[in-house]
Amino acid sequence: MPTPATSAAVTPSKPASVVTPSATQEPLWVRTILISVALLFLTLFLVVPLVSVFAEALKKGWEAYIAAIVEPDAISAIKLTLLTAVIAVPLNLAFGVAASWLIAKFNFRGKSILLTLIDLPFSVSPVISGLIYVLLFGAQGWFGPWLREHDIKILFAVPGIVLATIFVTFPFVARELIPLMQAQGSEEEEAALVLGASGWKTFWHVTLPNIKWGLLYGVILCNARAMGEFGAVSVVSGHIRGETNTIPLQVEILYNEYNIQAAFAVASLLAFLALVTLALKSFIEWRLRDETGLETHHFVEEGKRPS
Repeated sequence: MPTPATSAAVTPSKPASVVTPSATQEPLWVRTILISVALLFLTLFLVVPLVSVFAEALKKGWEAYIAAIVEPDAISAIKLTLLTAVIAVPLNLAFGVAASWLIAKFNFRGKSILLTLIDLPFSVSPVISGLIYVLLFGAQGWFGPWLREHDIKILFAVPGIVLATIFVTFPFVARELIPLMQAQGSEEEEAALVLGASGWKTFWHVTLPNIKWGLLYGVILCNARAMGEFGAVSVVSGHIRGETNTIPLQVEILYNEYNIQAAFAVASLLAFLALVTLALKSFIEWRLRDETGLETHHFVEEGKRPS
């Protein structure tokens, strides 16, 4: 007697998983060579120069080290460097936040041009940027005669140093915030506006908390570059001792005068700044990795809508 036909259930075959080899699966000798080369490179080009700076600075003892730092020209250079950073960094902070907000949250004509202009200081030599201000504000520059008639001094004075520093440092904050804001999107801001929040309240309570670590990261990099800038400042400063020399320029003058110990003593301040910047940078990167998601911001508290 024939048996009734049974329909066999066809089970789709499971696709084979693709195994991608990782770097940790390389042979031990390959990993050992790569790690050794990386450590050797870091030792030769990072650790040894830093150690040599502090070793030369302290070669003649703490008394000579302190004497080189408290010397009047060195104190003037430190004050001018701090003054330049205090002016340039907040201005770049304001510009970076505004530019990143505009580029990440809005679509408009000329966005690519604005991005190109923000990246301009990265592609132009700092010396060239200093020469730009010489062409603008120098004695034979575009505004030179007018400035001379009104007794306004830009070049070889603090304003020129500040302008040159702002030019070479203004991309740092914007370039840190633009990709961060683009990755976060604008959904939270739109939700806040729908709930009745004003533009400023949306910025202070939604956008700013979400970008706080990226913002601090950009400020730290901007401050480090502002204090360590040499090329652009060298062109516009005039190298007037005790007046227009920043810390890098003071180091150059001391080294050219064969005052090696004093030069390394002043340079150790910049080296210490670099170490502090590196530590802060590492801490902020850790915090950025630690935050797996965006914070949730609520604008309605017990039935109340924000004004």
